[in-house]
Amino acid sequence: MSPFSRTRLAALVSLLLLLVIAPSPAVAAPVPVPSADPFYQPPSPLPPGEPGDVIRSRKITVKVAVLPAPVEAWQVLYRSTSATGLPIAVSGTVLVPPTPWTAGPRPLLSYAVGTHGLGDICAPSFTLRAGIENEVALIAQPLLKGWAVVITDYQGLGTPGVHTYAVGQAEGRSVLDAARAAQRLTGPGLSPAGPVGLWGFSQGGQASAFAGELQPSYAPELNLVGVAAGGVPRDLAALAPVMNGGPFFGLAVGVMAGYKAAYPELPFEEILNAHGRRLVAETSKDCVAVMVPRNAFQSFATIASVPDPLANPQWQARLAENRAGQKAPGAPVYLVHGDVDPLIPHDIAKPLLSSYCALGAKAQWRTIPLAGHITGDVVATPLAVEWLSARFAGRPASTSC
Repeated sequence: MSPFSRTRLAALVSLLLLLVIAPSPAVAAPVPVPSADPFYQPPSPLPPGEPGDVIRSRKITVKVAVLPAPVEAWQVLYRSTSATGLPIAVSGTVLVPPTPWTAGPRPLLSYAVGTHGLGDICAPSFTLRAGIENEVALIAQPLLKGWAVVITDYQGLGTPGVHTYAVGQAEGRSVLDAARAAQRLTGPGLSPAGPVGLWGFSQGGQASAFAGELQPSYAPELNLVGVAAGGVPRDLAALAPVMNGGPFFGLAVGVMAGYKAAYPELPFEEILNAHGRRLVAETSKDCVAVMVPRNAFQSFATIASVPDPLANPQWQARLAENRAGQKAPGAPVYLVHGDVDPLIPHDIAKPLLSSYCALGAKAQWRTIPLAGHITGDVVATPLAVEWLSARFAGRPASTSC
């Protein structure tokens, strides 16, 4: 069996292992949705503190379908920073496997999920408790290595307000502050000096890349040893024509909702028609399984009152701020992408390698042959886990520069 065939089986094997070793389920009350759960409501004003400080936490049970997963789990509400520099509260989940770790401090992976949607019910901290998280087999793989895993909900998923979807500046800070919060939380027993790795695909790839770029200035105390990012939507302005009028136009509508939430000064009402404003409002409450088909084959021509809403200079400036590849990550980088990805084309993503190389970063590129977007994620996760394993073991990273 080829290495790629093995990696394509890894996610399924991980899920089966979890199901086999999980204890018998206990009868439990339904998990309340975030909007009905006081845990997600941050105090106002936020208490004094620093990014990554834990505001509150609670022990929870994570489920794989109806079965409790064999991990210790905590939900956290922690301080972070918005794209415009304001203090905010973000929710997340910390997972620690029962496997003892004896080779120094237990490694921590800050795992950034791909697009879940913009509605609070899409938050990973809720879907993990409810047993409906669609990335659970991928999240299981680093846990089976014995690593701790922290998963941010990003800004506005779970917590009040609209999720700042595809805003890398906000996502990156949420990913880094999730790692800080996991290390500061007393229950998991993680060392603040322990090694930290990053991984995410698609939206998560954008979040992981931005976290790597921001870490030297924003979270220099983190012992970041590796940044793995897959399916990265490097340049949203370049992706807009790909989305326009196609089956995934709902993601472009989500971007408009997310940027409106992150940057209130952006022109919005005046560049969209009534139909467009309605779609953005609906998408702000949707999960991905609804937002994509709801908006399929719409276009900027059908939702806008101007020829090209994203051509507005204010929008162009904010999109440029969130283009990956403008700062060198402080740790080695592993970039992976499917060569037939219809959602984020390979030729739009690969220039990120050249950008990082020009900035002096140590970056490695891996193309997955015959892989689209979802297939790319399934294959890329075990590849990223193995690459991060080498970084946690202290082995030097290769470079494609």
